Amino acid sequence: MMESPCINICTLDPLDGLCTGCHRSIEEIMSWTRYTAGERGIIMADLAHRAATRNQTPQETATI
Repeated sequence: MMESPCINICTLDPLDGLCTGCHRSIEEIMSWTRYTAGERGIIMADLAHRAATRNQTPQETATI
């Protein structure tokens, strides 16, 4: 079975274009099954960072 970060909360944020549930872009979601395990792993490793930075104010993001 292929690992996926999808949690069935599928709504794209109009500001950054990321899914509010899994934090992937529409391009990543549409291409997920075509990616290699390594490519999916790279994206999976970045999702926690994406989630953390999405919940920061612009001032907090500028200091990262």
